[in-house]
Amino acid sequence: MAAEIIDMRSRPSFLHDFYGATPGTKEYDVVKWLNRRVGSKDDEHFTRSKTAKSFVAEIRECGIRAAVIVGRDIPGIRHTNAEIHKLTSKHKELIGMGSVDPHALGSQGSADAVEHAIKELGLKGINLEPGFNSVPMHADDPLFFPVYEVCSKLKVPVSLMSGPTTPNFTFNDPAAIGRVARAFPNLSIICYHGFYPYVNEIIGVAFRYENVCIVPDMYIFLPGGKLYVEAANGFMKDQLLFGSSYPFRAMAQSIQDYRELGFHDDVIDNVMFAYAERVLHLK
Repeated sequence: MAAEIIDMRSRPSFLHDFYGATPGTKEYDVVKWLNRRVGSKDDEHFTRSKTAKSFVAEIRECGIRAAVIVGRDIPGIRHTNAEIHKLTSKHKELIGMGSVDPHALGSQGSADAVEHAIKELGLKGINLEPGFNSVPMHADDPLFFPVYEVCSKLKVPVSLMSGPTTPNFTFNDPAAIGRVARAFPNLSIICYHGFYPYVNEIIGVAFRYENVCIVPDMYIFLPGGKLYVEAANGFMKDQLLFGSSYPFRAMAQSIQDYRELGFHDDVIDNVMFAYAERVLHLK
């Protein structure tokens, strides 16, 4: 059993309607729907995180040492880096992941925003969502390269999110991740949602490029998700990380369910916290 836990993907409901902030809205019902789709036993568990205090209390109760609050900068969902900093700087249990939209900021503007987020605000990495931008793009579009270059220089990870909720599956192809990993071998690349359902493909990319790590989060519980576990029990033991994907899955349930997926005893600690420590430079 893992002694410590770092949750690599979490967001409190109060952060945005997209996370279920307002009962009675369409977004609230979608959060409940997605919870049921990925196996949550309680589809309204997220209502507890109406405040930062209650959110952090739940993190503590679950035995989570730190939870990564992932910023987003896409049409309809934007958390400024200053907002993420303000939330996470007040609680030792919270780690901030910044975000930029290169399409809106341009190459130099994005690079400057990354420098500010990391050096001035103390955020631990940068989140990009190429397929969700106002103009959908692949992760290896040259527009993103200045972000990769700055993050590589600053030794912080870039997270790239894509999965079955992407507006267009064309931009869910893990091949682009391989091309980024090859172009930036010293850059840690975190793949949120595990690029599900392209499980074999993203595992193949991770096999070839050790700077690619995978956070399947809630999709590890869907058909085909056991392949992530099989890979972690083999060559990928230092490349797979735990993420609850809260509020779309309950923290405590996800922790327990991860522990029952069949990870080897010498792998589970890496998955639940040890590799996250290294990627985020927490020691």
